Amino acid sequence: MGYYDQDYQGRYKPQNGRKGGFFWASLAGAIIGALLVIFSIPLLSNLDILPYKIEPNNQAAVIDEEQSEGKEENTAKKNVSVDVYTQITEAVDKAGDAVVGITNIQESTSFWGQTQESGGTGSGVVYKKAGDKAYIVTNHHVVAEASELEVSLSDGTKIPAKLLGSDIWTDLAVLEVPAEKIKVVAEFGNSEKLKPGEPVIAIGNPLGLTFSGSVTQGIISGLERAIPVDVNQDGTPDWQAEVLQTDAAINPGNSGGALINIEGQVIGINSMKIAQSAVEGIGLSIPINYAAPIIEDLEKTGEVKRPFMGVELASVNEISSYHQQNTLKLPKEINYGVAIRGVQPNSPADQAGMKEYDVIVEMDGEEIRDVVDLRKHLYNKKKVGDDLQVKYYRNGKLEETTMKLGGETL
Repeated sequence: MGYYDQDYQGRYKPQNGRKGGFFWASLAGAIIGALLVIFSIPLLSNLDILPYKIEPNNQAAVIDEEQSEGKEENTAKKNVSVDVYTQITEAVDKAGDAVVGITNIQESTSFWGQTQESGGTGSGVVYKKAGDKAYIVTNHHVVAEASELEVSLSDGTKIPAKLLGSDIWTDLAVLEVPAEKIKVVAEFGNSEKLKPGEPVIAIGNPLGLTFSGSVTQGIISGLERAIPVDVNQDGTPDWQAEVLQTDAAINPGNSGGALINIEGQVIGINSMKIAQSAVEGIGLSIPINYAAPIIEDLEKTGEVKRPFMGVELASVNEISSYHQQNTLKLPKEINYGVAIRGVQPNSPADQAGMKEYDVIVEMDGEEIRDVVDLRKHLYNKKKVGDDLQVKYYRNGKLEETTMKLGGETL
Protein backbone atom coordinates (compact mmCIF):
# COMPACT_ATOMS: atom_id res chain seq x y z
CA MET A 1 0.00 0.00 0.00
CA GLY A 2 2.67 2.47 0.97
CA TYR A 3 4.55 1.78 -2.27
CA TYR A 4 1.47 2.27 -4.36
CA ASP A 5 0.61 5.56 -2.64
CA GLN A 6 4.14 6.82 -3.01
CA ASP A 7 4.15 5.95 -6.73
CA TYR A 8 0.75 7.51 -7.35
CA GLN A 9 1.66 10.72 -5.65
CA GLY A 10 4.97 10.89 -7.44
CA ARG A 11 3.35 10.68 -10.87
CA TYR A 12 1.23 13.78 -10.18
CA LYS A 13 3.63 15.80 -8.17
CA PRO A 14 4.38 19.19 -9.85
CA GLN A 15 7.84 19.43 -11.38
CA ASN A 16 8.72 23.11 -11.42
CA GLY A 17 12.14 22.61 -12.93
CA ARG A 18 10.95 20.97 -16.19
CA LYS A 19 8.02 23.36 -16.85
CA GLY A 20 10.19 26.21 -18.05
CA GLY A 21 12.18 23.99 -20.42
CA PHE A 22 9.04 22.69 -22.13
CA PHE A 23 7.79 26.24 -22.79
CA TRP A 24 10.95 27.39 -24.51
CA ALA A 25 11.21 24.22 -26.58
CA SER A 26 7.64 24.69 -27.86
CA LEU A 27 8.26 28.33 -28.73
CA ALA A 28 11.39 27.47 -30.70
CA GLY A 29 9.54 24.75 -32.65
CA ALA A 30 6.73 27.13 -33.58
CA ILE A 31 9.20 29.73 -34.87
CA ILE A 32 11.11 27.17 -36.93
CA GLY A 33 7.84 25.80 -38.42
CA ALA A 34 6.67 29.27 -39.38
CA LEU A 35 9.95 30.02 -41.11
CA LEU A 36 9.77 26.75 -43.07
CA VAL A 37 6.29 27.61 -44.31
CA ILE A 38 7.29 31.14 -45.34
CA PHE A 39 10.34 29.98 -47.33
CA SER A 40 8.70 26.93 -48.89
CA ILE A 41 5.62 28.65 -50.44
CA PRO A 42 7.47 30.33 -53.37
CA LEU A 43 9.17 27.03 -54.18
CA LEU A 44 6.01 24.95 -53.99
CA SER A 45 4.06 27.43 -56.10
CA ASN A 46 6.29 26.57 -59.09
CA LEU A 47 5.81 22.82 -58.71
CA ASP A 48 3.01 20.69 -60.17
CA ILE A 49 2.39 19.00 -56.83
CA LEU A 50 0.14 21.88 -55.77
CA PRO A 51 -3.45 21.52 -57.01
CA TYR A 52 -3.56 25.20 -58.09
CA LYS A 53 -0.85 27.76 -58.76
CA ILE A 54 -0.83 30.95 -56.78
CA GLU A 55 -0.87 33.79 -59.29
CA PRO A 56 -1.00 37.51 -58.54
CA ASN A 57 -4.51 37.82 -60.03
CA ASN A 58 -5.70 34.37 -59.02
CA GLN A 59 -7.90 33.99 -55.99
CA ALA A 60 -6.85 30.36 -55.69
CA ALA A 61 -10.37 29.04 -55.48
CA VAL A 62 -11.50 25.84 -57.21
CA ILE A 63 -14.90 27.27 -58.05
CA ASP A 64 -13.38 30.41 -59.60
CA GLU A 65 -11.08 28.36 -61.80
CA GLU A 66 -13.89 26.07 -62.97
CA GLN A 67 -16.01 29.10 -63.80
CA SER A 68 -13.09 30.62 -65.69
CA GLU A 69 -12.66 27.44 -67.74
CA GLY A 70 -16.37 27.43 -68.52
CA LYS A 71 -16.16 31.04 -69.70
CA GLU A 72 -13.23 30.17 -71.96
CA GLU A 73 -15.17 27.27 -73.48
CA ASN A 74 -18.21 29.45 -74.08
CA THR A 75 -16.06 32.15 -75.64
CA ALA A 76 -14.45 29.62 -77.98
CA LYS A 77 -17.83 28.31 -79.12
CA LYS A 78 -19.08 31.82 -79.71
CA ASN A 79 -16.03 32.67 -81.82
CA VAL A 80 -16.53 29.56 -84.00
CA SER A 81 -20.17 30.48 -84.55
CA VAL A 82 -19.42 34.08 -85.47
CA ASP A 83 -16.26 33.66 -87.52
CA VAL A 84 -17.01 30.47 -89.48
CA TYR A 85 -20.65 29.53 -89.62
CA THR A 86 -22.60 32.78 -89.74
CA GLN A 87 -22.00 33.35 -93.46
CA ILE A 88 -23.08 29.80 -94.24
CA THR A 89 -26.29 30.02 -92.25
CA GLU A 90 -27.06 33.42 -93.75
CA ALA A 91 -26.56 31.99 -97.25
CA VAL A 92 -28.89 29.09 -96.47
CA ASP A 93 -31.47 31.44 -94.95
CA LYS A 94 -31.38 33.52 -98.12
CA ALA A 95 -31.81 30.69 -100.65
CA GLY A 96 -33.13 27.72 -98.68
CA ASP A 97 -36.87 28.37 -99.05
CA ALA A 98 -36.47 28.84 -102.81
CA VAL A 99 -35.51 25.16 -103.14
CA VAL A 100 -38.61 22.97 -103.49
CA GLY A 101 -39.43 19.30 -103.83
CA ILE A 102 -40.83 17.91 -107.09
CA THR A 103 -42.89 14.74 -107.30
CA ASN A 104 -43.19 13.00 -110.68
CA ILE A 105 -46.64 11.37 -110.83
CA GLN A 106 -47.08 8.72 -113.50
CA GLU A 107 -50.05 6.69 -114.66
CA SER A 108 -49.86 2.93 -114.59
CA THR A 109 -52.24 0.16 -115.58
CA SER A 110 -52.80 -2.88 -113.40
CA PHE A 111 -55.42 -5.54 -112.75
CA TRP A 112 -57.45 -2.89 -110.89
CA GLY A 113 -57.35 -0.50 -113.81
CA GLN A 114 -55.46 2.73 -114.42
CA THR A 115 -53.89 4.28 -111.33
CA GLN A 116 -51.50 7.09 -110.49
CA GLU A 117 -48.34 6.65 -108.49
CA SER A 118 -45.15 8.53 -107.77
CA GLY A 119 -42.52 7.97 -110.43
CA GLY A 120 -39.87 9.54 -108.24
CA THR A 121 -38.94 12.77 -106.52
CA GLY A 122 -36.36 15.45 -107.08
CA SER A 123 -35.64 19.08 -106.33
CA GLY A 124 -36.16 22.41 -108.05
CA VAL A 125 -35.28 26.09 -107.64
CA VAL A 126 -37.76 28.97 -107.78
CA TYR A 127 -35.95 31.58 -109.86
CA LYS A 128 -38.67 34.03 -110.92
CA LYS A 129 -42.07 35.50 -110.02
CA ALA A 130 -44.05 37.45 -112.58
CA GLY A 131 -47.63 38.48 -111.91
CA ASP A 132 -49.60 35.51 -110.65
CA LYS A 133 -47.06 32.94 -111.84
CA ALA A 134 -43.75 31.64 -110.53
CA TYR A 135 -41.12 29.64 -112.40
CA ILE A 136 -38.99 26.71 -111.24
CA VAL A 137 -35.93 25.18 -112.86
CA THR A 138 -35.16 21.50 -112.36
CA ASN A 139 -33.62 18.57 -114.25
CA HIS A 140 -35.12 16.95 -117.34
CA HIS A 141 -34.77 13.50 -115.83
CA VAL A 142 -36.74 14.60 -112.74
CA VAL A 143 -39.86 15.37 -114.82
CA ALA A 144 -39.46 12.87 -117.67
CA GLU A 145 -42.56 10.83 -118.54
CA ALA A 146 -44.69 12.52 -115.88
CA SER A 147 -48.46 12.63 -116.30
CA GLU A 148 -48.68 15.15 -113.46
CA LEU A 149 -46.19 17.19 -111.42
CA GLU A 150 -46.50 18.33 -107.84
CA VAL A 151 -44.31 20.88 -106.05
CA SER A 152 -43.71 20.72 -102.29
CA LEU A 153 -42.74 23.99 -100.61
CA SER A 154 -40.49 24.30 -97.56
CA ASP A 155 -43.50 24.65 -95.24
CA GLY A 156 -45.03 21.40 -96.53
CA THR A 157 -47.58 23.03 -98.85
CA LYS A 158 -48.15 21.07 -102.07
CA ILE A 159 -49.20 22.77 -105.30
CA PRO A 160 -49.70 21.46 -108.86
CA ALA A 161 -47.12 22.39 -111.49
CA LYS A 162 -47.20 22.73 -115.26
CA LEU A 163 -44.26 21.65 -117.42
CA LEU A 164 -43.35 24.50 -119.78
CA GLY A 165 -40.44 22.80 -121.49
CA SER A 166 -37.64 20.28 -121.09
CA ASP A 167 -34.26 19.74 -122.75
CA ILE A 168 -32.69 16.30 -122.76
CA TRP A 169 -29.26 17.50 -123.90
CA THR A 170 -28.62 19.85 -120.98
CA ASP A 171 -30.84 17.93 -118.51
CA LEU A 172 -32.85 21.06 -117.72
CA ALA A 173 -36.59 21.71 -117.43
CA VAL A 174 -38.81 24.64 -116.42
CA LEU A 175 -42.09 24.43 -114.47
CA GLU A 176 -44.80 26.99 -113.86
CA VAL A 177 -46.78 27.24 -110.59
CA PRO A 178 -49.23 29.74 -109.06
CA ALA A 179 -47.25 32.52 -107.37
CA GLU A 180 -49.64 32.99 -104.46
CA LYS A 181 -47.79 30.74 -102.00
CA ILE A 182 -44.26 31.41 -103.28
CA LYS A 183 -42.44 33.58 -100.74
CA VAL A 184 -38.75 33.32 -101.73
CA VAL A 185 -37.09 33.59 -105.14
CA ALA A 186 -33.47 32.57 -105.65
CA GLU A 187 -30.87 34.94 -107.04
CA PHE A 188 -28.55 33.74 -109.82
CA GLY A 189 -24.83 34.32 -109.35
CA ASN A 190 -21.92 34.19 -111.80
CA SER A 191 -20.44 30.73 -112.27
CA GLU A 192 -17.64 32.06 -114.46
CA LYS A 193 -16.07 33.77 -111.42
CA LEU A 194 -15.81 30.56 -109.40
CA LYS A 195 -12.40 29.33 -108.28
CA PRO A 196 -11.28 25.87 -107.18
CA GLY A 197 -11.41 25.65 -103.39
CA GLU A 198 -14.23 28.20 -103.07
CA PRO A 199 -16.85 27.11 -100.50
CA VAL A 200 -20.25 26.08 -101.86
CA ILE A 201 -23.47 24.70 -100.36
CA ALA A 202 -25.86 22.17 -101.89
CA ILE A 203 -29.56 22.35 -100.96
CA GLY A 204 -32.10 19.74 -101.98
CA ASN A 205 -34.14 16.69 -101.05
CA PRO A 206 -31.83 13.65 -100.98
CA LEU A 207 -33.62 10.29 -100.87
CA GLY A 208 -37.03 11.96 -101.18
CA LEU A 209 -39.16 14.53 -99.38
CA THR A 210 -38.45 12.98 -95.98
CA PHE A 211 -35.10 14.79 -96.04
CA SER A 212 -36.40 17.95 -97.72
CA GLY A 213 -34.27 21.05 -97.41
CA SER A 214 -31.11 19.13 -96.59
CA VAL A 215 -27.94 21.24 -96.60
CA THR A 216 -24.45 19.97 -97.37
CA GLN A 217 -21.24 21.99 -97.49
CA GLY A 218 -18.15 21.56 -99.64
CA ILE A 219 -15.87 23.32 -102.08
CA ILE A 220 -15.52 23.72 -105.82
CA SER A 221 -13.32 20.75 -106.73
CA GLY A 222 -13.06 21.47 -110.45
CA LEU A 223 -14.32 23.73 -113.24
CA GLU A 224 -15.39 22.95 -116.83
CA ARG A 225 -15.50 19.19 -116.35
CA ALA A 226 -16.72 17.32 -119.46
CA ILE A 227 -18.85 14.28 -118.59
CA PRO A 228 -20.02 11.85 -121.34
CA VAL A 229 -23.81 11.52 -121.49
CA ASP A 230 -25.68 8.65 -123.16
CA VAL A 231 -28.93 10.36 -124.13
CA ASN A 232 -30.65 7.44 -125.87
CA GLN A 233 -29.27 4.76 -123.52
CA ASP A 234 -27.62 2.75 -126.32
CA GLY A 235 -24.31 2.45 -124.48
CA THR A 236 -22.60 5.12 -126.60
CA PRO A 237 -22.01 8.71 -125.40
CA ASP A 238 -24.09 11.20 -127.41
CA TRP A 239 -23.06 14.39 -125.64
CA GLN A 240 -20.58 15.85 -123.20
CA ALA A 241 -22.12 17.79 -120.35
CA GLU A 242 -20.04 20.71 -119.08
CA VAL A 243 -20.36 20.69 -115.31
CA LEU A 244 -18.89 21.94 -112.04
CA GLN A 245 -17.34 19.40 -109.71
CA THR A 246 -17.91 19.69 -105.96
CA ASP A 247 -17.37 17.50 -102.91
CA ALA A 248 -20.63 18.69 -101.32
CA ALA A 249 -22.75 15.57 -100.90
CA ILE A 250 -25.25 15.19 -103.78
CA ASN A 251 -27.46 12.12 -103.63
CA PRO A 252 -30.51 10.83 -105.54
CA GLY A 253 -33.27 13.38 -104.94
CA ASN A 254 -30.81 16.30 -104.90
CA SER A 255 -31.14 16.49 -108.69
CA GLY A 256 -32.53 19.86 -109.74
CA GLY A 257 -31.59 21.51 -106.44
CA ALA A 258 -29.35 24.50 -105.92
CA LEU A 259 -25.61 24.80 -105.55
CA ILE A 260 -25.06 28.20 -103.93
CA ASN A 261 -22.05 30.33 -103.09
CA ILE A 262 -21.31 31.96 -99.75
CA GLU A 263 -23.49 34.94 -100.76
CA GLY A 264 -26.53 32.70 -101.12
CA GLN A 265 -26.55 33.03 -104.93
CA VAL A 266 -27.30 30.04 -107.16
CA ILE A 267 -24.19 29.20 -109.18
CA GLY A 268 -25.22 25.72 -110.31
CA ILE A 269 -28.15 23.33 -110.75
CA ASN A 270 -27.26 19.97 -109.23
CA SER A 271 -27.67 17.33 -111.88
CA MET A 272 -26.00 14.03 -111.17
CA LYS A 273 -23.57 12.14 -109.00
CA ILE A 274 -20.92 9.62 -109.98
CA ALA A 275 -22.26 6.72 -107.96
CA GLN A 276 -19.61 4.02 -107.93
CA SER A 277 -18.39 1.99 -105.00
CA ALA A 278 -14.83 3.25 -105.50
CA VAL A 279 -15.80 6.92 -105.91
CA GLU A 280 -16.65 9.29 -103.07
CA GLY A 281 -17.17 13.02 -102.85
CA ILE A 282 -17.73 13.79 -106.53
CA GLY A 283 -20.91 15.77 -107.14
CA LEU A 284 -21.73 17.50 -110.42
CA SER A 285 -23.68 20.66 -111.13
CA ILE A 286 -24.68 22.54 -114.30
CA PRO A 287 -23.04 26.01 -114.24
CA ILE A 288 -25.73 28.67 -113.98
CA ASN A 289 -24.17 30.83 -116.73
CA TYR A 290 -24.47 27.86 -119.09
CA ALA A 291 -27.99 27.02 -117.88
CA ALA A 292 -29.46 30.55 -117.94
CA PRO A 293 -30.08 30.88 -121.72
CA ILE A 294 -31.51 27.35 -121.81
CA ILE A 295 -33.86 28.23 -118.94
CA GLU A 296 -34.95 31.39 -120.76
CA ASP A 297 -35.74 29.48 -123.98
CA LEU A 298 -37.70 26.81 -122.11
CA GLU A 299 -39.72 29.42 -120.23
CA LYS A 300 -40.58 31.45 -123.33
CA THR A 301 -40.98 28.83 -126.08
CA GLY A 302 -40.96 25.45 -124.31
CA GLU A 303 -37.96 24.27 -126.32
CA VAL A 304 -34.36 25.07 -127.14
CA LYS A 305 -33.82 25.99 -130.77
CA ARG A 306 -30.53 24.60 -131.94
CA PRO A 307 -28.82 24.53 -135.32
CA PHE A 308 -30.05 21.67 -137.51
CA MET A 309 -28.18 19.82 -140.25
CA GLY A 310 -30.70 17.10 -141.10
CA VAL A 311 -28.41 14.06 -141.01
CA GLU A 312 -28.10 10.70 -139.25
CA LEU A 313 -24.62 10.29 -137.82
CA ALA A 314 -22.14 7.65 -136.63
CA SER A 315 -18.61 8.07 -135.25
CA VAL A 316 -15.96 6.53 -137.49
CA ASN A 317 -14.16 5.03 -134.49
CA GLU A 318 -17.25 2.89 -133.87
CA ILE A 319 -17.17 1.49 -137.42
CA SER A 320 -15.08 -1.58 -138.25
CA SER A 321 -11.87 -1.09 -140.22
CA TYR A 322 -13.38 -3.18 -143.04
CA HIS A 323 -16.25 -0.72 -143.57
CA GLN A 324 -13.93 2.25 -143.06
CA GLN A 325 -11.94 1.06 -146.08
CA ASN A 326 -14.58 -0.59 -148.28
CA THR A 327 -17.85 1.23 -147.50
CA LEU A 328 -16.68 4.72 -146.55
CA LYS A 329 -13.57 4.42 -148.73
CA LEU A 330 -11.47 6.46 -146.33
CA PRO A 331 -7.70 6.89 -146.81
CA LYS A 332 -5.79 4.49 -144.53
CA GLU A 333 -4.41 7.32 -142.39
CA ILE A 334 -7.92 8.65 -141.62
CA ASN A 335 -9.49 6.72 -138.71
CA TYR A 336 -11.61 9.50 -137.24
CA GLY A 337 -14.53 11.74 -138.19
CA VAL A 338 -18.31 11.42 -138.45
CA ALA A 339 -19.98 9.29 -141.10
CA ILE A 340 -23.32 10.32 -142.56
CA ARG A 341 -25.72 7.39 -142.47
CA GLY A 342 -28.66 9.27 -143.93
CA VAL A 343 -29.70 12.70 -145.23
CA GLN A 344 -33.19 14.15 -144.83
CA PRO A 345 -34.68 15.55 -148.03
CA ASN A 346 -34.56 19.36 -148.33
CA SER A 347 -32.51 19.64 -145.12
CA PRO A 348 -29.52 22.01 -144.84
CA ALA A 349 -27.16 19.05 -145.50
CA ASP A 350 -29.15 17.97 -148.57
CA GLN A 351 -29.17 21.52 -149.96
CA ALA A 352 -25.41 21.68 -149.40
CA GLY A 353 -24.96 18.56 -151.53
CA MET A 354 -23.94 16.10 -148.79
CA LYS A 355 -24.75 12.41 -149.25
CA GLU A 356 -24.84 9.10 -147.42
CA TYR A 357 -21.35 7.72 -146.55
CA ASP A 358 -19.72 11.16 -146.62
CA VAL A 359 -17.33 11.50 -143.65
CA ILE A 360 -17.12 14.91 -141.94
CA VAL A 361 -13.62 15.62 -140.54
CA GLU A 362 -13.64 19.41 -140.08
CA MET A 363 -16.08 22.26 -139.29
CA ASP A 364 -15.10 25.92 -139.58
CA GLY A 365 -11.44 24.86 -139.48
CA GLU A 366 -11.90 22.77 -136.30
CA GLU A 367 -11.10 19.05 -136.39
CA ILE A 368 -14.13 16.81 -135.77
CA ARG A 369 -13.17 13.38 -134.41
CA ASP A 370 -16.57 11.98 -133.41
CA VAL A 371 -20.27 12.72 -132.98
CA VAL A 372 -19.70 14.41 -129.62
CA ASP A 373 -17.24 16.86 -131.21
CA LEU A 374 -19.73 17.61 -133.99
CA ARG A 375 -22.60 18.33 -131.60
CA LYS A 376 -20.42 20.46 -129.30
CA HIS A 377 -19.35 22.60 -132.24
CA LEU A 378 -22.87 22.82 -133.61
CA TYR A 379 -24.67 23.54 -130.32
CA ASN A 380 -22.07 25.66 -128.54
CA LYS A 381 -20.59 27.70 -131.38
CA LYS A 382 -23.31 28.05 -134.02
CA LYS A 383 -26.78 29.56 -134.18
CA VAL A 384 -29.81 28.98 -136.36
CA GLY A 385 -29.24 30.64 -139.72
CA ASP A 386 -25.41 30.61 -139.48
CA ASP A 387 -23.24 29.37 -142.33
CA LEU A 388 -21.19 26.26 -141.57
CA GLN A 389 -18.01 25.37 -143.47
CA VAL A 390 -17.66 21.60 -143.73
CA LYS A 391 -14.76 19.47 -144.96
CA TYR A 392 -15.53 15.83 -145.67
CA TYR A 393 -14.25 12.74 -147.47
CA ARG A 394 -16.20 11.22 -150.35
CA ASN A 395 -14.82 8.19 -152.15
CA GLY A 396 -11.40 8.86 -150.65
CA LYS A 397 -11.20 12.51 -151.72
CA LEU A 398 -11.37 15.53 -149.41
CA GLU A 399 -14.11 17.96 -150.41
CA GLU A 400 -15.62 21.10 -148.93
CA THR A 401 -19.07 22.69 -148.81
CA THR A 402 -21.04 25.41 -147.02
CA MET A 403 -24.48 24.90 -145.51
CA LYS A 404 -26.92 27.33 -143.92
CA LEU A 405 -28.09 25.82 -140.66
CA GLY A 406 -31.78 25.30 -140.00
CA GLY A 407 -33.64 25.57 -136.72
CA GLU A 408 -35.19 22.20 -136.06
CA THR A 409 -34.12 19.72 -133.41
CA LEU A 410 -31.24 17.43 -134.36
